[in-house]
This record gives sequence, C-alpha cells and structure tokens, in this order.
Amino acid sequence: MSIATPDPLADARLEDLPAHSRALLAVAERQWDREHGLMMFAYGSLMWNPGFEPAQTLVAKVQGYHRALRLRSLVNRGSAEEPGLVMTLLSGGSCRGLMYRVAPEDSEATLHRLWLREMVIGTYVPRWLDCHCADGLGVRKALAFTLSRRSPGWVGDIADDRLLHILRHAHGRYGTTLDYLQRAVTSLREHGIHDRALERQLALARKNGL
Repeated sequence: MSIATPDPLADARLEDLPAHSRALLAVAERQWDREHGLMMFAYGSLMWNPGFEPAQTLVAKVQGYHRALRLRSLVNRGSAEEPGLVMTLLSGGSCRGLMYRVAPEDSEATLHRLWLREMVIGTYVPRWLDCHCADGLGVRKALAFTLSRRSPGWVGDIADDRLLHILRHAHGRYGTTLDYLQRAVTSLREHGIHDRALERQLALARKNGL
C-alpha cells in the first residue's frame, strides 16, 4: 500500500506572505491575459516538479533572459551554515525551457499555489515574458520568475572552487544543490535542451568525484 506524501503547502495561506509578495501577485493578476488559461515558463525545478498537472507542455524559448545557478538557497537546497544554490533567470541572452499551459478552470488556484511555493520571501521578480514555442504556436505570454542583480539573493560570479564546496556541502529540506543541478541537466536533456553552463558545472562536479 502506497503512503501519501504530505503536501508541503497544505497549510500555506496567501495572507501570510510578505506584503510585497502579495503586491506582486496583484500586479501579475492585473497583467494576466486569461484567454488561454495560465501560461508558465519553467527553467528550473518546475521542469521536473511543477506541482500541478499542465494541460499542455511545450519546449519554448525566451529572449532577453538566461538561466543561471546564481540564487542563494538557505532552506530548500542549503542552510544558513552552508548556503546552497538554485536557478534563476537573469537579464541578458536567451533561455530554452518548458512552457506549461494550465486549463482555465484550474488557472487561478494554480497561480496561487505557485505563489505560495516560489514567493514565500518574495525574492523573485515575476514577469510575463514572450515565449517562442517550438511547435508553431508562435509567441505566447508566460509567467516566469526572474531575479534582479540588486537582490541580496543573487550571488554573482562563482569561482569553481567555491562552486565545488557548495556542491559538496550544501543540503536543504528538498535535498542537495548537487542533486538539484543533476536533475536540471537531466530534465533539460530529456527535452533536447543542452545548457552549456550547467553541463560544464556538472562535468566539473564529476571530474572532482561528486
């Protein structure tokens, strides 16, 4: 008999989020074109663990932002003693990932659940970005969680020796930064996407016995 996994967001409430996080939600809802339901651009853990059932999944590309393992994680993939790293979208370049379409009837509840998951502290800057879809659907606006380089959570450039230390030691409630990196590369490969920077970082880890 399988044992149900507890829902980590079961008791989470929007009204308990910081005021600026709730304000950003209100902005996102005002800017949302609801005609096709909720569109989400996934570039990190949402690729392998979206936490919802998308009605459609497409490989897509955004211009003007790139994926980077540059956001400090003190809870999910690290701790205050050994901070970890997770992905974010930084301005500049381009990024290939997944675009999820959520059915209209599920969209509002899904958006609120994503806010409770991703905007607990309110570090990200949510934006509606143009997603260029690979299957001929053209360009669709999708919500993505980006990061400002002025954010205290942005770690800046990371030397290889520092990255290796983090990959060896950082561990949080959802596992290690190394596991996070491995899952990201595997998920991207499964969709025919090869992120040069992440591939290099994983190869560095393997070369050093991780």
